[in-house]
Amino acid sequence: MIRAFLRDAVLLAVCVAIGTALHASTAFSADNWPQFRGPGSRGVSDEADLPDSWSRTENVVWTAKIPGRGWSSPVIWGDRIFLTSAEQLSGKSEKVKPGLYFGGERQRIYPHRWSVICVDFKTGKILWDKAAHEGDPFEGHHLKNSLASETPVTDGERIYAYFGNVGLFAYDMDGKLAWTKNLGKYRTAYNWGTASSPVLHGDRIFIVHDNEEHSFVTAIDTKTGKQIWQVERNEKSNWATPYLWENDLRTELVTCGKGKIRSYSLDGKLLWELDGMSSIVIPTPFSVHDQLYVTSGYVMSVRKPIFAIKPGAKGDISLKGKETKNEFIAWFQPKGGPYNVSPIVYEKTLYVLYDRGFISAFDALTGKSQYQPPMVRLGGSSEYTASPWAYNGKIFCLSEHGDTTVIAAGGTKPEILRKNELDELCMATPATARGSLFIRTETQLYRIAKK
Repeated sequence: MIRAFLRDAVLLAVCVAIGTALHASTAFSADNWPQFRGPGSRGVSDEADLPDSWSRTENVVWTAKIPGRGWSSPVIWGDRIFLTSAEQLSGKSEKVKPGLYFGGERQRIYPHRWSVICVDFKTGKILWDKAAHEGDPFEGHHLKNSLASETPVTDGERIYAYFGNVGLFAYDMDGKLAWTKNLGKYRTAYNWGTASSPVLHGDRIFIVHDNEEHSFVTAIDTKTGKQIWQVERNEKSNWATPYLWENDLRTELVTCGKGKIRSYSLDGKLLWELDGMSSIVIPTPFSVHDQLYVTSGYVMSVRKPIFAIKPGAKGDISLKGKETKNEFIAWFQPKGGPYNVSPIVYEKTLYVLYDRGFISAFDALTGKSQYQPPMVRLGGSSEYTASPWAYNGKIFCLSEHGDTTVIAAGGTKPEILRKNELDELCMATPATARGSLFIRTETQLYRIAKK
């Protein structure tokens, strides 16, 4: 009996230890938001105490004035929040016009200061602001783009900031420059500028630079800044951030292009490819439920696809004729893709928010439409660029005007629970960590939490 008691006690202790370790792992993941759209690039948090309602004053812990302009998202590690910005040093800064329109490209070039900024999590105080580069931009940019639209990435040892045609910069957590890397300067289509963010895996940073002159994907050593490999791409300008897909079979780098979706091994070998994207590609791929979701939907393009892809693909997996699935494509929607906004899967539903204020929902496993009618207007603002995020059974949709429509997850139509208004231009996708939501507006960073 004593032996049985001791055995049960040992088993109980082991179970408690495992449970504690699992809880610690979960809590640790909630502590940090290290890249665009957070862990797994999904935009989903499992935290239970995140805020559902806010305004310019309600549930605001602090606001921090951020110099310059940048549409990069905040990234968070421990008690430090990192952002990038580009501050125009002379000439009159043109006001951003919300919405979709032609004629947004700008040829005018004024000197700028590109910076990496660290903000204290607890107080909102700027701890350091480092100038990565000062000078004239290589090219102009679209009025709705910024010269700091790429979201940085961190591994907890360094912060890696990429500014398109300016270069890649690595700082330690205290703002000391570790190294820089010049990746070249190349023209983008329509003079729109760059926006694809870097991604990180182990001791490598991966960057895709698709442009009009020399498109490539490259791997950079995080310790030294030296190039490990570079592969040329038969692509023109694109703005989609790549995705590191860690599935049960392998880890692969998924890249989007208007020519093809391509997946590479971590040493740069092509694994598979798939055509059928729209003529401009911006949304970021992501995976959940053992499927990879890739989409694009330029408003003037005939193609607006959503693909759900299975692990283990090889070679050309493009659909033939009127196919909607094959060995490696679980399902396909030909007209469901968004233009700027990356979709989100919450629980077992794929939500697609469109630039003009409509939303659709699809079964994430089958592709079947969940809403009736299939596309529903949210009401209110009709301009969206930031990607949605989700927690506590809710989907949050932030408009360019700073109002967030909160809808209940599930159902056959979007149930609007509330609207939270900040009344300022918002283009950056928010971040969450440790019970707080971080929203970057045109001029400041909000930390929002339940008081």
